[in-house]
Amino acid sequence: MAQISLTFPDGNARDYDAGVTPAEVAASISTSLAKKAISATVDGVHWDMQWPIEADAHIAINTIKDNDAEALELIRHDCAHIMARAVQEIWPDVKVTIGPVIENGWYYDFDRAEPFTPDDLGVIEKKMKEIINKRDAVRTEVWERNVAIQYYKDRGEPYKVELIESIPGDEPLRMYWHGDWQDLCRGPHLQHTGQVPADAFKLMKVAGAYWRGDSDRPMLQRIYGVAFKNKEDLRAHLNFLEEAEKRDHRKLGREMNLFHFEEVAPGSIFWHPSGWRLFQSLIAYMRRRQEAVGYVEVNSPDIMDKALWETSGHWQNYRENMFLAETQDDREYALKPMNCPGHMMIYNQGIKSYRDLPVKIAEFGKVHRYEPSGALHGLLRVRSFTQDDAHIYCTPEQLTEECLKVNELILSIYKDFGFEDVHVKLSTRPENRIGSDESWDLSENALRTALDQAGMDYTIFEGEGAFYGPKLEYVLRDAIGRDWQCGTLQVDYNLPERFNTTYIASSGEKMVPVMLHRALFGSLERFTGILIEQHAGKLPFWLAPRQVVVAAIVSDADDYCLEVVEKLRAAGIQAEADLRNEKINYKVREHSLAKVPVILACGMKEVEEKTVSTRRLGEKQTKVQSLEEIVTILAAEATPPDLAR
Repeated sequence: MAQISLTFPDGNARDYDAGVTPAEVAASISTSLAKKAISATVDGVHWDMQWPIEADAHIAINTIKDNDAEALELIRHDCAHIMARAVQEIWPDVKVTIGPVIENGWYYDFDRAEPFTPDDLGVIEKKMKEIINKRDAVRTEVWERNVAIQYYKDRGEPYKVELIESIPGDEPLRMYWHGDWQDLCRGPHLQHTGQVPADAFKLMKVAGAYWRGDSDRPMLQRIYGVAFKNKEDLRAHLNFLEEAEKRDHRKLGREMNLFHFEEVAPGSIFWHPSGWRLFQSLIAYMRRRQEAVGYVEVNSPDIMDKALWETSGHWQNYRENMFLAETQDDREYALKPMNCPGHMMIYNQGIKSYRDLPVKIAEFGKVHRYEPSGALHGLLRVRSFTQDDAHIYCTPEQLTEECLKVNELILSIYKDFGFEDVHVKLSTRPENRIGSDESWDLSENALRTALDQAGMDYTIFEGEGAFYGPKLEYVLRDAIGRDWQCGTLQVDYNLPERFNTTYIASSGEKMVPVMLHRALFGSLERFTGILIEQHAGKLPFWLAPRQVVVAAIVSDADDYCLEVVEKLRAAGIQAEADLRNEKINYKVREHSLAKVPVILACGMKEVEEKTVSTRRLGEKQTKVQSLEEIVTILAAEATPPDLAR
């Protein structure tokens, strides 16, 4: 029999018969390693312990304590199979479909006449633990297509038959058994069911899902689960989910009376007075920051003719994401999904000299993009939103400096809102793009140079750029460790050429400027949602839409409460009076739930002494302060950070 050489991570090599499996390799090293092994890595490929190795290779035997990503993938994938087995053991008439690994866990889709209930999840979990404790062997075989199809037809599994028929004809079909239960799967998998930690998984919820994502196909039931390497990691994840639920901006938005949604306008926001005040505070802040560094603000139409979008390339490359309209005179229009073509039209009015550059045009422009209804998610994923959009027109010589300025501005802005952990992604040219390779080379090099000169760490995402240019994406990490992509910076040599945009160079020639697309908050709606979750609704005082409530303890203090409100408002503080005939404890609870940062209580003692009883959000103790003192303190706290510097 032919021999092959396997090289181990320490550089040592051993000879084996061709077709040796990692399980046999592990056993040749030690019995303990053979028992602990969960998979192998063969020439960089994740490898099942049962798959044969036919040629010389580098090999590493993995245990559950090794590589987290590979160990977790196996645990979660095996959990999907074990769950499907458990479901069919409990309800034999249930049909199985697919069960992939997803972030933190897995799901599996089932066809069952009766809906699964929360109680059913507990029953399934119990059965899964029984299967795990049996330590049933996991084995695999490669089957011919016709054999596999007949096998599933005989067992009344039409979804598996359809899956096999959709697999390319030359692709081998691998079957896995977990004990006596079998599934179609590429693998790899663990060696036996007992290698899944029985105390480190949990079934989370049931949801509806169309077969293969097609609304014309049967509606299935999808069970989600999470799994980790140990119970401590599971507990940490469940605690994280509990904290994230407390911070959910949709829940807090209701409690704070900021906004709501209606089916008459899916993906669009109905802002309430407090929410709109918060939204406008963000715009005011950004307007000040932009004007301070030379941006001029404009406004462009919301709906424009098809011809404009053909020139920009959106009609050809972005049309499926656009809302379209046709008028009675047969003209076609689109609601703008982006502000850049409108800004091109504004820049092109009049002649620009090199001395005028850079020209920085900014707009708080409302844009509309079609998102599938299932993807909509509160403020974080909408169809209608406002961008703090700007476009910088500069000479090639100014490009790196302008990129550095945007980078400096965006990091400063995020710091003002409490985000100091920022990571940058550099997304390069996609397959579907416009422009020459030369212009893409120049654009990508400019962004790399700016990041390198700024000393920024960044990750490159090949092929993820916009169709007209590469981009930087600024990813914020929030208070509980979640990442949010917000600001963007894109270099574009293409759009100015398409719109015949020029400037007069020092030589007297007409030259095409370089265009930078930049958004700092990104979507203001999304940034608002992120802020609410970052601060769990307890927004910084300067940003809070309702800053102070002055609550009367007795009706005789009403006039004094109104006097306090007047003084606070005169100092630039958002203040309101609560003169309702309710007990003060009731008022405090209500306004605390609404995340009002400061509640000032006034009774007859406060009236006589010209003081207030101050309660800060999240604090149990109150503090008596003079009216003059509290106005001075709160006026300072109400000053936005850019004005306080």
